[in-house]
Amino acid sequence: MSPILKNKTVKKIAPKTKGVISGSITKNWTTQAIYCYQSQRNCSECAVGAGNYSFVCQMPKVVKKLLKKVGEPEINERIYKTA
Repeated sequence: MSPILKNKTVKKIAPKTKGVISGSITKNWTTQAIYCYQSQRNCSECAVGAGNYSFVCQMPKVVKKLLKKVGEPEINERIYKTA
């Protein structure tokens, strides 16, 4: 951890949408949504989850909506290959 951040408190900002996911983000699969889907929505494997961001990630909810609305993503193995 950075010495600058060592004694600092990071406040998480909860979404102000009362749990409603924007329709624009659930129209098609984004790279981040595909990574989330491939990890089976496991936040501990995600760059966002591992980062010290000041927001709560909504991607697991987005993936769930995408699966219902659009279906499974078409995964280009060359780009989205998992470790």
